[in-house]
Amino acid sequence: MKGFDLTAILGNPEYMAMLVHGIEMTFVIAICSWLLAMSLAVLLLAIRFSPGRIGNPVVAAYVSYHRNVPTLVQLMLWYFGIYTILPMGVSDWLSAHSAEMIFAVLGLGLCQAAYFSEDLRSGLRSVNPGQLEAARALGHGYISAMRFVLVPQGVRNALPALVNHSVSLFKNSSLAIVIGAPELSHAIKEIENLSFRTFEIYLVGTVLYLVFSLMIMGAGAWLTWRADPVNGAGR
Repeated sequence: MKGFDLTAILGNPEYMAMLVHGIEMTFVIAICSWLLAMSLAVLLLAIRFSPGRIGNPVVAAYVSYHRNVPTLVQLMLWYFGIYTILPMGVSDWLSAHSAEMIFAVLGLGLCQAAYFSEDLRSGLRSVNPGQLEAARALGHGYISAMRFVLVPQGVRNALPALVNHSVSLFKNSSLAIVIGAPELSHAIKEIENLSFRTFEIYLVGTVLYLVFSLMIMGAGAWLTWRADPVNGAGR
């Protein structure tokens, strides 16, 4: 029986190169998914707060679907379902350009957009309605009032929830292993198959995910502090 030997992992250049590559791919997936999710969340929010409210049922259906279907199932639907029915030319292009990474970003980004949009919506709804009336009284139109008065306050109110869901997005990037994306959890599994050091490599992976998640939470806490008009902005 093998004894505990962490150096068997950390002292092996090949395994370390695999871990570094996995970390890089994890951050690529997480960052690209976050950008897609936030961009789409702003669009969904704009539709919900538009004067006509015509798209409200569509946005509500979008949010309901992505919040009630497991992220893992959504990723599998994209890669094992939608990918297979695409035109041959499109699927060939995707195959040549890291289809696993692309679908991981799409699946995670579209799913997380539902959560981000609800966070932003809650933040905006917590702003005193008198703020809009005051902005209109000062000559701002609806769009101008939203841009310069309501949205900044709403985003500040939504920061804690946005940070929490950003951490969740980072952790959910590990689900991309099921579609073969070469991220950190995939690298961990490959190293386990090569080294047979199950405890050691999963311990390393656990520590890495913990450290990166805490770093994101710390950055989010700092942003929240800076956005506070009492604590951060005035210093």
